[in-house]
Amino acid sequence: SQKLHIISTICTHRYVKVYMLKKKQKGSIIMKNVLEYLENISLTSKHQVIDEWGQCSYAELLQTSQKVGSSLALKLSKNMPVPIFMEKGIHCLSAFFGTVYAGCFYVLLNPQLPSLRLQQVLQQLQSTFIITDQQHYHLALEYFDHYEILLIEDLQKTKINMPLLKDIRQKALDIDPLYANFTSGSTGTPKGVVVNHISVIHFIEQLTTLFQINDTDIIGNQAPFDFYVSVKDIYSAISTGATLVIIPRRLFSSPAQLLDYLCAQHITTMFWAVSALCLITTFHGLDYKVPIDIKKVLFSGEVMPLKHLKQWMEHLPDAMFVNLYGPTEITCNCTYHIIDRTRDYDALPIGKPFDNKEVFLIDQQQLINKPHQIGEIIVRGVGLSLGYYNDSHQTQKAFIQNPLHHHYQDIVYCTGDLAYYNEKKELIFAGRKDFQIKYMGHRIELEEIEKIISHYVERVCCLFIKNKIYCFYIGHKDKKELHQLLKEQLPIYMIPHRFIQQTSFPLTKNGKIDRKALAETLGG
Repeated sequence: SQKLHIISTICTHRYVKVYMLKKKQKGSIIMKNVLEYLENISLTSKHQVIDEWGQCSYAELLQTSQKVGSSLALKLSKNMPVPIFMEKGIHCLSAFFGTVYAGCFYVLLNPQLPSLRLQQVLQQLQSTFIITDQQHYHLALEYFDHYEILLIEDLQKTKINMPLLKDIRQKALDIDPLYANFTSGSTGTPKGVVVNHISVIHFIEQLTTLFQINDTDIIGNQAPFDFYVSVKDIYSAISTGATLVIIPRRLFSSPAQLLDYLCAQHITTMFWAVSALCLITTFHGLDYKVPIDIKKVLFSGEVMPLKHLKQWMEHLPDAMFVNLYGPTEITCNCTYHIIDRTRDYDALPIGKPFDNKEVFLIDQQQLINKPHQIGEIIVRGVGLSLGYYNDSHQTQKAFIQNPLHHHYQDIVYCTGDLAYYNEKKELIFAGRKDFQIKYMGHRIELEEIEKIISHYVERVCCLFIKNKIYCFYIGHKDKKELHQLLKEQLPIYMIPHRFIQQTSFPLTKNGKIDRKALAETLGG
């Protein structure tokens, strides 16, 4: 049978299994590569990965990933970026892990993004080929006519070359890149955050231990695979043997169908963006149906409105709720706060740091310790990313020498987020230092939106007020025409909600656009 063939393939090359064996000594991690997770559970786990097109066991995922890796390894150099153009699903995971088997790192190109933005990512990567599937093959040909197109279905037919894969693994380091996620950039060019293996391993070990995620869990993936939240879904599942259910994207536009699906799949664990949770409560979905199997809800991406959190907690009285905080650049999250049901919150803390991470506040290069004094969140320790791909200038601006000393190299990440300590010495998020915003779980640079709009109008200023993006502009373009132009160039979550035509802008005494005065025209 196919199952016996898979077991035979793995056992025949047991020396690879032994070499890659995951070991723990009193909680310490002796791992170099995330593939060890997949290899260690593939024979023992009775669970699987489920998407809208089917399902597969972890052993089957291991085999197809090794086939993809064997094919890619013949044409790639070590640590090259591999663009993958397809919807999230089982095929996508085999492309991810196949890329890693080939000694490279993966970059998802989300088919929902405009062609222009995808081209910007590819220019940054300087790639010559793209992996896609049959479903997106013709769209890939249309978008990427100057690139070699590789079909995942063809790569999965390759014979596994175990000696080649073993040789690649022996030369690999735990600091080698695993993936890159592209975020909005103030220069008008997306920034590719590169994250290595050991950062993910260290974070996932803590996450799964701290929140007791194991092989009895069924993880319901909400996030797109080009968004860092999905890293928690994927690697929590393959590190513990939990079932991973990749929830179809289309369901997030229909709360009732989404709740039906959560119940039918018996989802127990959710790493969800705040906006996705609020989608359900905004339309009173929990009054329709409650997914009673859910035991853990870990949310992040933006500030959770307390009234929405209260609704979730009332309908799931026995579930654990956790507020997670952290930008892409520090590998998923750096702080957490477990919600206390007996506590009356006026502001939800982002909490305390994960182990082996230091999170502190500075203002004017000075450390802040006093309650209610606002400063910028600085992160130090294991988990900092490798910076921005092919962008040393932006990397050096964000990853700097620790401003509290200059005795030795001590790199920290400046988040640009503001926070303060409450009386319990917990961190409370207090907004953005610059014009970067967080909307629907995505980090967005308002300057990037302004840069694109400036091609069509005389002057432009974008503001984020009460969870909406407003575009003030001077020019002759019709609002509908401007909206249509942006749809062709920006993701939907970056398109302003309102376009407000101006004859002039209010100015500060320094001659800059007075953003506060503009906000006041809206009553903000």
